[in-house]
Amino acid sequence: MLEGALEVPGARHAILVSADGLLMARSTKVDKDQADTVAAAMSGMQSLSRTVAAFSGGAAMKWRQTVVEFDGGWVFLISAGEGAYLAVSAAPNVDMADITFRMQQLVSQLGKALTTPPRQNTGIQA
Repeated sequence: MLEGALEVPGARHAILVSADGLLMARSTKVDKDQADTVAAAMSGMQSLSRTVAAFSGGAAMKWRQTVVEFDGGWVFLISAGEGAYLAVSAAPNVDMADITFRMQQLVSQLGKALTTPPRQNTGIQA
């Protein structure tokens, strides 16, 4: 399902992450262990990004996306519904507008299937 976001030349990997950092899905070419690690990091990155929103212009600012640049490429992170985030990595020469458009398209197409409701305390003890 995530392969659609990788149709842009230069796109590398995609993962779907829950707000609490659990891996929900991954593209075929990303290793499971790496995807688990990155999922936890993406959850933290989104939280940090939201925390500094006021720094960008006011307390009412809403987080929309996080983009991080590295020597070897980019990581894009967007909301994929309540409690879920879509992260995509890409090469340095990727068309940034195209990849973010594809990511938004994927989120729109999958809609509620990507939503992870907040965890509830059931009162059951393990």
